[in-house]
Amino acid sequence: MQGAAFEKQAQELDRQDSLASFQNRFVRDENVIYLDGNSLGRLPLKTVDILEKTIRHQWGNRLVRSWNEHWLDLSQRIAAKIANLIGAQPDEVFIGDSTSVNLYKLAYGALSYASNKTKILTDDLNFPSDLYILQGLIANHFPDMQLDIIKSHNGIDLTPEAIEEKLSFDTALVCLSQVAYKSAYLYPMQDITHRIHKHGALALWDLSHSAGAVPIDVKTADIDLAVGCTYKYLNGGPGAPAFCYVKKELQKEIKNPICGWFGHRDPFAFTPSYQPSDSISQFGTGTPGILSLAAVEPGVDCLLEAGMTNLRVKSVKQSRFFLELYDALLEQEGFSLGSPRKDTARGSHITLQHPEGYRITRAMIEPRDGSKSIIPDFRPPDHIRLGIA
Repeated sequence: MQGAAFEKQAQELDRQDSLASFQNRFVRDENVIYLDGNSLGRLPLKTVDILEKTIRHQWGNRLVRSWNEHWLDLSQRIAAKIANLIGAQPDEVFIGDSTSVNLYKLAYGALSYASNKTKILTDDLNFPSDLYILQGLIANHFPDMQLDIIKSHNGIDLTPEAIEEKLSFDTALVCLSQVAYKSAYLYPMQDITHRIHKHGALALWDLSHSAGAVPIDVKTADIDLAVGCTYKYLNGGPGAPAFCYVKKELQKEIKNPICGWFGHRDPFAFTPSYQPSDSISQFGTGTPGILSLAAVEPGVDCLLEAGMTNLRVKSVKQSRFFLELYDALLEQEGFSLGSPRKDTARGSHITLQHPEGYRITRAMIEPRDGSKSIIPDFRPPDHIRLGIA
């Protein structure tokens, strides 16, 4: 009887869903329940058409002429749309390279700017690649800097007070993820950034698990620097180019350490000496990958049309329903909740923990009873992540 009641509740939620029609804009497999959009978003149908046109017409027929006809302003156009998505100005966002490369650029620029300080602050909930970048910067460029990794007491969240306790006026940079990749903990970004600024440090946020999942306003939060990927909630495709945000007031202070021709103030002058652009375009380096860049736009357009506030309302409803199912059906089976219960403290995925998490994940993906394949994501040692995208 309980199952029938939950099914009826789910059907009612479907009837109330004003965004239901958007599912028809994506390539879908009726035999798959996909809950891993927080790792790789679905393929928009429009992306197939755009890539077909880019390959066959622009590259195939127009060849090099397409640089002037279609490609030179592509990065700027998509960056402006992402800026709209995160509450930035169009001239504050660059898209290109990977998240790690952009994090390297911004962290290097920030540490050079604050070279009289000695400490970098992050936490153990941050994505490991972010930690690797910071460790590499210290090893190769800033040997006098010390990386302080704050430890979460429960592996799920971290209070603003715990972060502020570690801040001092020797702190040059604080680098955190707005949504923790394992637990989905949603940091109170504005509060934490305010505390960072009180101690004279710069705030660098990784928006990879939040852009396209939760409403973001970098201006209201007074963010200095940010990076983010486009292949999760932005549905840009595997290895899609990342974006970075640099507050307008800092663009003359934070310098790109990788000097390439697309960061030059006049890239087609082909002068022998490097003269960086004084705009956000200075964070360009090499020639952009046009095919992967073109694939980003349809997913961003879809998010802008749906509206991030509307998407967040739906995400919270779905998450609450999932937690009801967890309480009624899973907790008694040895599962534990690895995400915050509070809506305002959780992004758009829910993590379950179980000692047999990996085997359970494999059984969901490859069921032996003929049922639909359910694709979640597993993170060691026991985290089953279920993305609500």
